[in-house]
Amino acid sequence: MKSNSIALVSGIAPRKKTFGVIVRQGKKTVVIGNGAPVVVQSMTNTATDDVDSTVRQVFELAKAGSELVRLTVNTPEAAAAVPSIREKLDAAGCDVPLVGDFHYNGHLLLTQFPECAKALSKYRINPGNVGQGAKKDAHFADMIAVACQYDKPVRIGVNWGSMDQALLERIRDENAKRDDPWPIQGVMYEALITSAIESADRAVELGLPADHIVLSCKVSQVQDLIAVYRELSNRCSYALHLGLTEAGVGSKGIVASVAALSVLLQEGIGDTIRISLTPEPGEARTREVVVAQELLQTTGLRNFVPLVTSCPGCGRTSSSLFQELATSTQNYLRNQMPEWKERYPGVETMSVAVMGCIVNGPGESRHANIGISLPGNGESPAVPVFEDGQKKKTLRGDNIDKQFQKIILEYVQSHYGVKELTD
Repeated sequence: MKSNSIALVSGIAPRKKTFGVIVRQGKKTVVIGNGAPVVVQSMTNTATDDVDSTVRQVFELAKAGSELVRLTVNTPEAAAAVPSIREKLDAAGCDVPLVGDFHYNGHLLLTQFPECAKALSKYRINPGNVGQGAKKDAHFADMIAVACQYDKPVRIGVNWGSMDQALLERIRDENAKRDDPWPIQGVMYEALITSAIESADRAVELGLPADHIVLSCKVSQVQDLIAVYRELSNRCSYALHLGLTEAGVGSKGIVASVAALSVLLQEGIGDTIRISLTPEPGEARTREVVVAQELLQTTGLRNFVPLVTSCPGCGRTSSSLFQELATSTQNYLRNQMPEWKERYPGVETMSVAVMGCIVNGPGESRHANIGISLPGNGESPAVPVFEDGQKKKTLRGDNIDKQFQKIILEYVQSHYGVKELTD
């Protein structure tokens, strides 16, 4: 039977109920899980013992919108540098929480450098890299003891490329006894999930509360990540960190990460995300933060900055003017947001359209809070600007971008509540 109506419902499933993990830095708190907004995080690629370079990059990542920033802590020199990094960030007014990334020798660094352990807001432990046999249990226990001592949350992060070999052998042996054994891929999935959950449960036995634990099971292929996290989410209530490890360079890394994470987020799975991009030569590390924010914003999960709707261009728009205006407008909006988000609450939901010709330009521009329709080939050089569906004015001249930015600023100032800044 043909329906006479269309059910208008969101395609996003309710968020999976997980423990809420509080990450603290001074008076600042970031909540991961328990229905809190999905948290964006990133990681530095500077040598951590290069204090000034690391401080500079952390500051850039935080300014771009990273709500947690992870540092490699792999040597005594790196561990000794962490308190200085924290002090310099605090002096600069940057209160982003720092996460220490530990492999192999984390039990030594956390116990031998207590100031490092205290300066960090969260630890990341890979159970596949904490030792073998009895040493593994002892080293893991040492790290959890430090987390308990200083009341720090921990991400237990299992990676496809650094599995606990003893556990993997155990899963293989169990699988061999099945009447219908899993394929090798299924064995790897089960090993990843089992390692994460058993490690988390062991941490709880050692005294770390369940609401201090975040889990991750990172792989490098899209369908593997989706399959693993679906099952992990079904089998535990720990907060989950999503990320496609070694996603790749440029568009490949972006597409792969978005393809995997958007499916899981759409199903209500995931409490914090990182987009693990390999930077192209000269590319800013902040690119991964921008992609993470745009992923969450375009899927309707969070708003960070007004995004520009713009057409792809065609034979009607052989001039580069509208492409240049779309880019400069998006950059302008992003650059203003550190101040605007404090001064003008709600401005991140504003919609802006930059269109290239008469075909869809005026219509799309009217749908945005602020829209501009540039002339295509052979069209009048007049440039109409619309506010909330109504034509506001027509721009002409060579400095259209500056004129349009002024109109945007005036709109923000008149339409969003002003919050007075204090010292």
